[in-house]
Amino acid sequence: MSHLSIAWSRVALIASLLVCPVFAKKPPNVIFLAVDDMNDWIGCLDTTPGAITPNIDRLAGRGVNFSNAHTPGVYCAPARAAIFSGQFASTTGCYQSADYFTDRPEIEGLQTSFSKAGYTTLGAGKLFHHREGSIDVRGWDEFFLRKQSQRLAGWALDSWSKETPFPDPFPASIFNKGKKVTGGLFLEWAGLPNEKEEEMADTIRINWAVDQLKKEHEKPFFLACGIYAPHFPNYCPQKYFDLYDRDEIELPPYKVDDLDDLPERMKRAKTARSKIHKELEKKGAVKDAIHGYLACMSYADAMMGRVLDALEASPHADNTIVVLWSDHGYHHGEKYDWGKHTLWERTSNVPFIWAGPGVAKGAKSDVTASLIDMYPTFVEMCGLPKPHQKLEGTSLLSTLAKPAEAKDRDVYLPYMDPGEFAIINKDWRYITYGNDGEELYDLKNDPNAVSYTHLTLPTIYSV
Repeated sequence: MSHLSIAWSRVALIASLLVCPVFAKKPPNVIFLAVDDMNDWIGCLDTTPGAITPNIDRLAGRGVNFSNAHTPGVYCAPARAAIFSGQFASTTGCYQSADYFTDRPEIEGLQTSFSKAGYTTLGAGKLFHHREGSIDVRGWDEFFLRKQSQRLAGWALDSWSKETPFPDPFPASIFNKGKKVTGGLFLEWAGLPNEKEEEMADTIRINWAVDQLKKEHEKPFFLACGIYAPHFPNYCPQKYFDLYDRDEIELPPYKVDDLDDLPERMKRAKTARSKIHKELEKKGAVKDAIHGYLACMSYADAMMGRVLDALEASPHADNTIVVLWSDHGYHHGEKYDWGKHTLWERTSNVPFIWAGPGVAKGAKSDVTASLIDMYPTFVEMCGLPKPHQKLEGTSLLSTLAKPAEAKDRDVYLPYMDPGEFAIINKDWRYITYGNDGEELYDLKNDPNAVSYTHLTLPTIYSV
């Protein structure tokens, strides 16, 4: 090789290092924190009724807090399938299942991309919403389970079983008094003895995550931990109930005729669902039910605080991206619904916070985002190889770096079947139920539009 060729090679090498700083330093670690059924009542979003969430608020103060972020699925299974696959249910077919990894084995889950990039991948708790025996084990160096039988037990992971504390008497809530309570322990709430906190399944998972942060890691790590709270049952230590004065809890807005202008199919469905709210009202238990939920939001916040404290005390503090998200929101009587499974604001809007290297500090962004955006964002931020499947989200890299310059966009939210979806941006929410009607919400000109104002117009989007 000539001296000139050698010189140009050196110039090219130096130039590549200048324009590709990712190679000049260790890739960032990632802490991926998931909560379940947590709506946007977190303190740093100033919503009503506001939950006491000092640790989530602390994380928001360190990073970018999205006030207009939305789930990619209307309940646990499709939302988590979309997050980990990077594709919507309209592509994967997972409208009511999270098992893209069994039905579509060519799809590479998020943790697999981290593994291929040389990351140590560590997982615990409710990250997927899988059928019995079908956790996506690919790509994990370690996936923590309190007992191996949980790998066969399905999405609930024995979060409420004989090994975990239960209230006495049981069932505990006014709503379920005298009833046989099964399944997901719907509308169950109660304070547990404070000394039982370390026996709770979510606490055990969080403590395991904390232990991982105390270790030295030769490689960058992807540490994902999902907790069940504040999903029903709303059981948590009494001290979190004591943070709130039950009588002072401000209820979300309820409108008597809120169902009148819905498409007929949804009117029938939600009129039937409204029986739950009417029973709570009859028993004087609406505030009690919301009290239980707020208490569990504060318990979830305390668990997030343990992880944040451990990170700050660790040698990883300056080179770790933290992302906190909830799989979807939750109705507490708005539109007379108690639950999710809707294309409305209470289901779709979720806490979504990023902090760490490359992320602006103390910023709140109202640009529309989707949780499906996480996968492509990590590809850019962490140098992950692009997976075999096409990622359908949009990278948030530039928004995280310069949130004030971000432009709004439309996001897509599939419903329960093909051809049913919402399109959401800062100004509008358009909903179609296929042949069963449409809704259009003017979000900018009427502050209550997401709950109250509907206009039936011809279809304006096709997906």
